[in-house]
Amino acid sequence: MNRTATPVDPPAPGGPTGHGHAGATAWEDLVTTALLGTDRRPPPVSLPAPGREAPAALLDAAAAETVRRRAGLRPARAAARPDPAPEDPRPPLPAAAARRLALLLADRPGASGGGRRGTAPDLMELLPQWLALANSHHYAAPPETLPVLLDAARGRTDLRPAALTFAGPRALWLARLNPDWRFALRAAPGGGTALPHADDTEQVRRLWEEGLFAERVALLTALRAQEPTRARELLASTWSTERAEDRLMFLDSLRTRLTGEDEPFLERALADRSRNVRATAAELLSALPGSALAARMAVRAGACVAVDHTRDAPVITVEAPHECDASMERDGVLAKAPAGRGERSWWLGQLVEATPLTAWQARLGGRTPREVVALPVADDWQAELHAAWCRAAVRQRDADWARALLGSPSAPEAGGPGAVSLAERAKLLDTLGGEERAEWVAGFIAAHGLSEAFQLLGVCAVPWSGPLGRAVVDALNIARDAGSYPWSFSGVMGLAERCLDPLEANRLDGLLAVPEEPENASPGAGGYWAEAFQRLVTTLRLRASMAEELSP
Repeated sequence: MNRTATPVDPPAPGGPTGHGHAGATAWEDLVTTALLGTDRRPPPVSLPAPGREAPAALLDAAAAETVRRRAGLRPARAAARPDPAPEDPRPPLPAAAARRLALLLADRPGASGGGRRGTAPDLMELLPQWLALANSHHYAAPPETLPVLLDAARGRTDLRPAALTFAGPRALWLARLNPDWRFALRAAPGGGTALPHADDTEQVRRLWEEGLFAERVALLTALRAQEPTRARELLASTWSTERAEDRLMFLDSLRTRLTGEDEPFLERALADRSRNVRATAAELLSALPGSALAARMAVRAGACVAVDHTRDAPVITVEAPHECDASMERDGVLAKAPAGRGERSWWLGQLVEATPLTAWQARLGGRTPREVVALPVADDWQAELHAAWCRAAVRQRDADWARALLGSPSAPEAGGPGAVSLAERAKLLDTLGGEERAEWVAGFIAAHGLSEAFQLLGVCAVPWSGPLGRAVVDALNIARDAGSYPWSFSGVMGLAERCLDPLEANRLDGLLAVPEEPENASPGAGGYWAEAFQRLVTTLRLRASMAEELSP
């Protein structure tokens, strides 16, 4: 019969029948002596005096004491056996793909010492892409790979969503048995608890009123995606009794399928006693161009921004607010400016950001977004005004304004007419379609090179389109021929390994030879460039093999 065991006090080193506190003290003495060293702490009396033989004798005594400790266990009742692991109905991986997964999880990169990565692909960096491909075909994870897969996801949070999807229900079963994998329960909707069907009204109500916080968040999120009105009504039914931090998390779920029907509830939330809840409600309302809050913000911002026609050419003039009154604070304007920021510019930025972009065309003479952005702004207010328009375009997902603020990718100044930072340009690009986004970034690289393009490449769809991929490779080739420092482009090269279309591999064969180094080139740069391109080609061909192995 299976039994667990209960430890008893171990015998003392002097005899097999020793019991009680003396045995525990003997073990503690051995541990303390081992930590401090036999030359610093006198060994127990049963060991020789400090000297050459003392360390070996200490280890012998510890081994003997360990046996005594393990033997001194009393039988106990058998623990309950866990329920069997659930079945995974998904089809199994093809054999070749299963072997590939084992290699990826083993993480045996071929980089050599001295800081050089060598020509072998970085297998762990390909694991996210492999998981995405496997999940697109709805394959089940081989049971024997689940422990190492969970260990990999434990160490890398970016792997967790795809890894847990691939691991399936058995991962949650394992996570309940091993504390090291409890993150899987936290990451799973409702902590791995099965959510009731949306049609089961009674079970939905009971889970909402009695469930744990994680279960309630998962329930509200799932219900919002299916029946947004019902989810909002469920939230409203207990809103007044929820804690402030919980109200904030629940309110965030309304971002999904946000419509004008949510406005009355969000308007009530503007009076919430929590500042964070009020700010989130105001942000959601400002994302609804037809909301009453958006109209109030448009009136306030319109009073601050106008076109001056008395000059030789039209100029935008700005008169920032002189105070932040109670009604502005109720609508989500934060009165206290961050350190180093002027109060008036801080208030202006918030008003413009929350104003519907369509209001500016009427306010500024019927001009198109491009014409508005092209207007000069008086008194050094341009950066502040354009930055607020950038945030508004991102919040309202307005592609026309995003294009106007981005400007032409080949403009002489890489900052564009409106966006003044890489982060702003990346966010604006994210409002455009995938093909247009890639085309813009390709044009930017052709005009400005790769030095400022890394963050922009990160928002482009994978695999990169043909024009974008060719623009990146051409820019890398130009940098190589110019004798540029190769490590300056390691980030872009790493992105290319993961994002370039594998069909581009054959076009890169001409870049594998070690180039002749110009006189002003970094010593050894040619070898590093050849090595990097060899790794790129090898990785692209490996990605092509991965896709083929996963094809049904």
